[in-house]
Amino acid sequence: MRMNRIFTASAVALIASLSAANAATEIQWWHAMGGELGAKVEEIAKNFNESQSDYVVVPSYKGNYVETMTAAIAAFRAKEQPAVVQVFEVGTGTMIAAQGAIYPVYQLMADNNEPFDPASYLPAVAGYYTDTDGNMLSMPFNSSTPIMYYNKTVFEKAGLDPNAPPKTWAEMEEASKKIVESGAATCGFTTGWISWIQTENLSAWHNVPIGTLENGFGGLDARLELNGPVQVKHWGNMKKWADEGLYKYAGPLGGDNAPPMFYSQECAMMMNSSGSRAAVVENSKDFELGYAMLPYYDDVEGAPQNSIIGGATLWVLQGRPAEEYAGVAKFFTYLSSPEVQADWHQVTGYLPITTAAYELSQEQGYYEANPGADTAIKQINLNPPTPNSKGLRFGNYVQVRTIIDEEFEALLGGSKDAQGALDAVVERGNKLIEEFQAQNQ
Repeated sequence: MRMNRIFTASAVALIASLSAANAATEIQWWHAMGGELGAKVEEIAKNFNESQSDYVVVPSYKGNYVETMTAAIAAFRAKEQPAVVQVFEVGTGTMIAAQGAIYPVYQLMADNNEPFDPASYLPAVAGYYTDTDGNMLSMPFNSSTPIMYYNKTVFEKAGLDPNAPPKTWAEMEEASKKIVESGAATCGFTTGWISWIQTENLSAWHNVPIGTLENGFGGLDARLELNGPVQVKHWGNMKKWADEGLYKYAGPLGGDNAPPMFYSQECAMMMNSSGSRAAVVENSKDFELGYAMLPYYDDVEGAPQNSIIGGATLWVLQGRPAEEYAGVAKFFTYLSSPEVQADWHQVTGYLPITTAAYELSQEQGYYEANPGADTAIKQINLNPPTPNSKGLRFGNYVQVRTIIDEEFEALLGGSKDAQGALDAVVERGNKLIEEFQAQNQ
């Protein structure tokens, strides 16, 4: 009889615990973070889930940025969408135009009485994702900006000062020549992302427009104008440096061959995302690693201005139950906390998206212990963003980036000069933007 009572009590306790678990509202979060970053995303969700018992965030990796965004659009059409999806920065225009599909973050937080102040976010981050009234439409998460990584060991071998990386493009050319001629490395520099780094950020860094109407922030009538004197000069130089063996092309889109060429010490310098810092540190143990801001042309008035962000934000999709949205709002408050953001920043190299997270990292002595880790923050905050350096917002821009790669390869192949290649980017890109406008009037 006593055994039965014990069994019954245990069963009741088990049923109660299962009921409590079943009562928790599940929130689907689709993301594009693979590898070590994906593991960190899983850890963030796990820690949130353990911090309370009402909600369970379930992160799901859906492939790269393009694949994740495509999957979310297809799921929305099938009415099987997640509550939250991670979308990279150039998908912002497409998401904003998806009338009825998104639940703006500022509205979500207000509807659920969660504290939310866009002013607490870094200006260059908040500005990219706000509407013309200053309302934030998505939740910043993994924001990055391109910086320069360089091999101090190779610099010493080439007779260069390892603590004085090139600041201007003229200095980049000179340093690259010394490196190659000395035999310290076979290539001066490489770069990821011809589109994001050597075209879009190049433009912002020199305070010249990427397109009309404040780079697309002013409306769907905006058009590309990436073929100005600064962009043409730079693309022409990239072709010249490639021909001279000072620069090595790393491939289209992200330029996946750039990191291996840098890690193997084939190339002494690499321009790539600050968000790749953790991977760079892990793979650069055979030499001393240095960090620097992007180079600039010192004959361009207003340069250097500020770089612009990459990475992604979290968008909330319409069509889910109200209780899920209450959980999403709670999760976003947790995600934006100084402790979570400082940890994310320090582990990954992504920007601390809030001022409080940056200040906490300073208080913790992180930058003193890791010299150069704040290079991206200093660069993106170098000057207040202008209409030319706030970012960009065009529909179909994912496809435009493919066009940029194709025309850059035509330049390297010798079938077009810099002016012709960039003119083609503008002509072909604007056709895609016009199609997007026609579909979203």
